Amino acid sequence: MTARQLHLNAFLMNTGHHEASWRLPESDPYAHVELSHYVRLARTAERGTFDSLFLADGPQLWSNLAQRPAGALEPLTLLTALATATEHIGLIATASTSYNSPYNLARRFASLDIVSGGRAGWNIVTTAGKEAARNFGLDEEPPHAERYARAAEFLDVALKLWDSWEDDAIVADKAAGVWGDDSKIHPPRHRGTYFSVAGPLNVPRTPQGYPLLVQAGSSEDGKAFAARYAEAVFTAQQTLAGAQAFYADLKSRAARAGRDPGRLKVLPGIVPVLGSTEAEARAAERLLEDHIVYEHGVDRLENLLRLPAGTLELDGPLPSDLPPESAIEGAKSRYTLVVELARRDRLTVRELIGRLGGGRGHLTFTGTPEQVADRIETWFTRGAADGFNVMPAVLPSGLDAFVEHVVPRLRARGLFRAEYGPRQTLRERYGLPRPANQYLTPAFS
Repeated sequence: MTARQLHLNAFLMNTGHHEASWRLPESDPYAHVELSHYVRLARTAERGTFDSLFLADGPQLWSNLAQRPAGALEPLTLLTALATATEHIGLIATASTSYNSPYNLARRFASLDIVSGGRAGWNIVTTAGKEAARNFGLDEEPPHAERYARAAEFLDVALKLWDSWEDDAIVADKAAGVWGDDSKIHPPRHRGTYFSVAGPLNVPRTPQGYPLLVQAGSSEDGKAFAARYAEAVFTAQQTLAGAQAFYADLKSRAARAGRDPGRLKVLPGIVPVLGSTEAEARAAERLLEDHIVYEHGVDRLENLLRLPAGTLELDGPLPSDLPPESAIEGAKSRYTLVVELARRDRLTVRELIGRLGGGRGHLTFTGTPEQVADRIETWFTRGAADGFNVMPAVLPSGLDAFVEHVVPRLRARGLFRAEYGPRQTLRERYGLPRPANQYLTPAFS
């Protein structure tokens, strides 16, 4: 048994990550708003002893209604329900620093952490796109660098709020008539560029101190933010070499920021399409591709690449004069990944849409459970990953197959736990200590 163990996160997206998954006979097109669907998925991931599950989110309607199931339950509300249906698995939600306030969001995550017994995680995003901006009184999204500057101050405020109660602030002395000790409350009294927050938080310090901090941006600003704050990073990588370069870069940035690189876990996304034989797996892949509506794919690709409608031709290449990443204010790293994928593999627009249909730029791997386990082990042992963000193409069947057929192979190789063992917080499961209260450190004394 190796000392180093994989971390596995289940990224749950309605009927699956493949855009055509909802069209399969097995799929329920209404599952994205059914609690029972997510309870089943959470319990399946817990049966597979996953470290955590993850719900993405954005404060806008993600697609037009013709494309795929649209709209989503608010993730912190849903995760609170899932906390009562599970015992061990971590519960990670996306929440935007661009369209929330630090006090309310810190309170909601603290509440989830207490309700779940220390299993909350926050995927910190800055939210690209004018669609979201226009839901909050803005005509356009704020510039990329400004969004990350706001995110840094937002998180600094949240950390102060989570630390605003000392762990032993509650005395509960019935005989003396003293419930709590006011001297152990520390209002942040923060005044900064973006926020003015008096505090303290109206929720006690939580089992974890604060949630596991996750980040998913791979732009230069995103990597700088991750190096400073993130404890787990979700990333889209297409090749082993690219994943190794990203992994080494992020770890070195964390070290330069004065952090232990081992406390920053890198989890690339993988979309496994499984079959008992290669032929069976390829047939499953073809079935999904046959259900893609390419007109929808063209619309999404033109939006991502900031191209006027009607620019792309299905059986032609991407335009040769696309702007560089530096000119993009939206999802910079995903823009670059898609363009580089098309150029490297000389894909037509039709072929590119097919490649993106499964995971929007994440690694899609089609094969047998043994082959998927091989790929995971290779990336894990060759400096490309600390674990994986598992993104089943179809739900629930894809998660069922991964738990039943891939997880046992990873366990047999000594790469993954066979059981959860003693009750742990999410931070402990990721090998991270409970953070000390910043107000009790020398810098605040």
